[in-house]
Amino acid sequence: MATISRPQLTPVRRRTPPQGSAASSGARERLLSLDVFRGMTVAGMLLVNNQGDWGHIFEPLEHAKWNGWTPTDLIFPFFLFIVGVTSYLSSSQRRARGDSEAAIVRQVLRRGALIFLFGLFLAWFPGFMWGRIDTLPDPTFLDRVVYRIQHIRIMGVLQRIAVAYVIGALITLRGTWKQHVVVVVGILLGYWALMTLVTVPDRGVPGWQLFDQPDAVLSAWFDRQVLGTNHLWASAKTWDPEGLLSTLPAVGTMMLGQFAGRWIGRPTPMSERLNGMFGAGALLLVVGLMWHWVFPINKTLWTSSYVVFTGGMALVTLATCMWIIDVHGWKRWATFFVIYGTNPMIAFLGSGLMARITVTLWKIPTADGPESASWVFHQATFAPILEPRVASLAYAVTFVLLWFVILWALWRKQIFLKV
Repeated sequence: MATISRPQLTPVRRRTPPQGSAASSGARERLLSLDVFRGMTVAGMLLVNNQGDWGHIFEPLEHAKWNGWTPTDLIFPFFLFIVGVTSYLSSSQRRARGDSEAAIVRQVLRRGALIFLFGLFLAWFPGFMWGRIDTLPDPTFLDRVVYRIQHIRIMGVLQRIAVAYVIGALITLRGTWKQHVVVVVGILLGYWALMTLVTVPDRGVPGWQLFDQPDAVLSAWFDRQVLGTNHLWASAKTWDPEGLLSTLPAVGTMMLGQFAGRWIGRPTPMSERLNGMFGAGALLLVVGLMWHWVFPINKTLWTSSYVVFTGGMALVTLATCMWIIDVHGWKRWATFFVIYGTNPMIAFLGSGLMARITVTLWKIPTADGPESASWVFHQATFAPILEPRVASLAYAVTFVLLWFVILWALWRKQIFLKV
């Protein structure tokens, strides 16, 4: 089960290895860099997911409509990349202390199951209070609960993280890093072939001819066949942006993070590691942009070009954090993001529950009828004095800062949620 722990209050929450050991004191700072990178990603997630007025948003804070990308489209793959880095570092530490492969597998499966269940809970809560149920004209509370379970969205953000984490972690338990690279390349090329060359059964034409139709591509057809329309994204019903087939290339994103973790952990000079990360990141960016011309960068489909491009962006961003913190020692600014980065699961679950409660469950009477608490707060504070998009952003920034206070209190008390 998930546990609340009180570890040592250090950025890495572990003992610093002695000077001259295989894991140098630089490892401590590298993990501080990782906490900062993760914290930036979590703060970005809170910002883009909690706008005050969804009808008025600055374009960089929205997902791309279909093909292409915005800064918002980097957040999910960055987080999955970080999962890969920490997965590799964790398994390496466990191997170093003599843990058996079976014990590591059990831990991976347990973590994956818990993360998946957390995702299902968020998909259900508070779904039993949402909207009208056409087949139940006067449903009881129990009727609503049962109906929403029967129509729960099976996949989602946490569910995708769980599946990608388990598959990626199990693959890298055996074999060499070169074999793992071959696996990632095979996944990305195979997904490209599936999505473009295979004839979509209910359309009769190959996928490349349907690429501008979200509900017509092969991944949408596959999800409808396996999951059923009752268990897809409620806003679409016929396709899911975190569906099953498109989770396959997400494994590639996670494994790119594992490769980065392996490189970071090498006992080589910091300059060599940074040069390698910047160089590999630049190469991935170029390959991703070139691939975009034949297999467009698309977050919803998690295309292979999207995996490569965002992997390059993640590598460059993490390397930049390491260069600032580890090489130049500029750390005073980092604490703000470390506080977000050391409790990512609490931030994701807690903010998701808070948003659902203030939007769905908590209604406030107004002259126009009951309105959600979040909307009333936005209309009473920022909307009257600011331009609509600025007001929406101000609400989101307030939400981010509120969660900073919550996470700071937990950080001060050394309380961290470990899954």
